[in-house]
Amino acid sequence: MTEHLKIQTTLASKGALRVGLNMANKLLISGTQENGTPFGVSPDVGKAIADRLGMPVIYVPYPSPGAVADGAEKDEWDIANIGAEPERAETILFTKAYCEIEATYLVPGGSPFQTAADVDSTGTRIAVKDRSAYGLWLKRNIKNAELVLIDPSEDPFLTFESEGLDALSGLRTGLQNDLKRFPGGRLLDGSFTTVQQAVGTPKKNAVAANWLEQTVLDLKQSGEIQSFIDNHKVVGLSLAPL
Repeated sequence: MTEHLKIQTTLASKGALRVGLNMANKLLISGTQENGTPFGVSPDVGKAIADRLGMPVIYVPYPSPGAVADGAEKDEWDIANIGAEPERAETILFTKAYCEIEATYLVPGGSPFQTAADVDSTGTRIAVKDRSAYGLWLKRNIKNAELVLIDPSEDPFLTFESEGLDALSGLRTGLQNDLKRFPGGRLLDGSFTTVQQAVGTPKKNAVAANWLEQTVLDLKQSGEIQSFIDNHKVVGLSLAPL
């Protein structure tokens, strides 16, 4: 069996490359076509990998990144495009990131905080979407503030506003939309983390890990990833360092 055939057999054992997509990330999923097919940077990355493999692509949509991660042990997808986090790496092998998304905080206008680094202070309550990549980072790194975890199916802004919390965590672009419905609020300078969007595959596919790593690197070096970002006119998404 040739090396390429071995990779095909490993990654596309069902006759196509099944790509898990987090539909909640509007930077990576721009929308859906009339027939329901997703389009955006993440579907483009999945299609490009399928093309390199010489196999058709099937998109497997999920409502949240946590749901995508849960599919790793259920044989629901062959590769998935989500944030690479240590908790997820227990069941998923990740490539290096193909793009990055800045995460920061939205705070009330009268907040004493000026930068993202100021927020981890005693008595501060932060609204966090549970099982998000930036939420997993906050769970590992926040030392003094209290995290108020919001179910992935709910809008954390509503809890932030109704309970008068001190900060709302999120991706900067998404928080810019929240800012429009929160008069007097402001986004803090800087970021508390940069979410590393990567390609993952279940650990049972370890034989294909090096091929995936090289393929993602080639897509970055060739300019294809940047062209996906440009074509979909995505603001707030950056090509990850080579």
